[in-house]
Amino acid sequence: MPPEKHALLSASSAARWLNCTAAPRFEAELPETTSRYAEEGRLAHAIAELKVLKKFTVMTNRTYNTRLNKLKKDPLYDSEMDKTTDLYVEHLTEQAMLYDSAPTVAAEVQVDFSEYVPEGFGTCDCVMIGGDTLSITDYKHGKGVPVSATGNPQMRLYALGALRRYAPIFGDTIQKVRMSIDQPRLDSYTSETITVEELRAWGESIKPIAQKAYSGLGEFVPGEHCRFCRGRAQCRANADGQTALEDFKDCVPASSVPADSLVPQEYAHIGAHGNIVHPLLSDDEIGDLLIRGQHLVKWYKDLEEYATSRLLDGKPIKGWKLVAGRSIRTFTDQDAAIEAVIAAGYDEALVYDRKPKTLSELEKLMGKAEFAEKIGQYVVKPLGKPTLALITDKREAYNPAAADFAGVAE
Repeated sequence: MPPEKHALLSASSAARWLNCTAAPRFEAELPETTSRYAEEGRLAHAIAELKVLKKFTVMTNRTYNTRLNKLKKDPLYDSEMDKTTDLYVEHLTEQAMLYDSAPTVAAEVQVDFSEYVPEGFGTCDCVMIGGDTLSITDYKHGKGVPVSATGNPQMRLYALGALRRYAPIFGDTIQKVRMSIDQPRLDSYTSETITVEELRAWGESIKPIAQKAYSGLGEFVPGEHCRFCRGRAQCRANADGQTALEDFKDCVPASSVPADSLVPQEYAHIGAHGNIVHPLLSDDEIGDLLIRGQHLVKWYKDLEEYATSRLLDGKPIKGWKLVAGRSIRTFTDQDAAIEAVIAAGYDEALVYDRKPKTLSELEKLMGKAEFAEKIGQYVVKPLGKPTLALITDKREAYNPAAADFAGVAE
């Protein structure tokens, strides 16, 4: 299993402390929490590590099967873990084949990047070295959002640590670093390759930021990076940044005015800063408010989650209480209930509905390869409905004309 100890300035939280330098010391004062998803991730990583060792090092089948069966006895084990870790090993095998000769491969490698980040250390899921290239791969088991390897600070810190660890062996032969993030459950696999010089220059550029974050003299800077911060609900800077309601209060919704009517200029008024304010929002203002609004919604949900947790612990939240939500009736013993219905004279055909498994359930049952081979010809994926996304989103812009011809099999 991956180690439980974490650095104050961990690689996994680098995207946060590089933006909000006050975050590390702030979070250190708050209790750590875990979740079923985190525990599942740890188990999946242990299975992935075992399979990497079996594939790339000397391990007997008996040792492998004994260790794998032990992991499978964990209550959190799911057969999907076998499929996703198999795909992970396939991707690693493809990476290994990029080398002219078999590379050196190691799993769960402890690395030290304290040359750039005070007391910085972490664990690389897989390291490969061959020729002039060092490759590191990070396996992510979650089903949250795809994470890109491009410009990823976590991967770059791991790479700096790996360079430091293997420099005494390989010296200056390593000229390039390839960093990959594998998320099998999201069908996401991304890579970035940069030179060692570029990587080290980046490491030098973050040194003063890391020192500031470590010293405890950092600044609170809320943003998208707050998402995984333990204190996001209690953070005053985050709350101060949620000003969307103030922006909305004096706005006249565009829908209250007929689209084909013109609003007389006399209805405009002078704003607080002496500027002329028109009663209708411009499209540019709508775009800005959409960005502010989405952060407000996320923040409010964090507040709800925190308040619920405190009330469950018996701590008061002024003006709020917990009540029983809507519930749905359920059988204490469904099999016994169905037997009683049939015994009452109802035909079994009336009691049961026969329906096939969903596409996703069948793919999970068969595995991606067999699913594609046996029934892939019957699968189409139509273009999804138009959905708002930030202009920085990597997906292609929606094309109404293309939607008319969508439905290509995958």
